[in-house]
Amino acid sequence: MNPVRKSFRTTGTCSRAISFSLEDGKLKDVFFESGCNGNLQGIAKLVEGMDAKEVVKRLKGIKCADKDTSRPDQLAKAFEASGVIQSRNP
Repeated sequence: MNPVRKSFRTTGTCSRAISFSLEDGKLKDVFFESGCNGNLQGIAKLVEGMDAKEVVKRLKGIKCADKDTSRPDQLAKAFEASGVIQSRNP
C-alpha cells in the first residue's frame, strides 16, 4: 500500500502545521512547521513507525503551561482530524 500524506493546521501552539504520512496505519515522515526544532524533531522520531491509535492514546490531552493544548496534543488532534482513526478521550 502506498503511503498517504496528510496535513493539519495547528492552533494554540507556536507550530503552524503538522504533516505526516501513513502506511498500513503506521506513521512516517512526521514534520512540524515552526516551533522548537530540537523538541519537534524528537517527537517526530519517537512516533516514527508507531500505530497512529497508540500515538493518540499517549499524547492526547497533554497541555503546555497555561495553554489548553501542546504540540503533542496537536499531533494527536491531527490524526483524529485526518480521519485515519476514530476520536477517543484520553
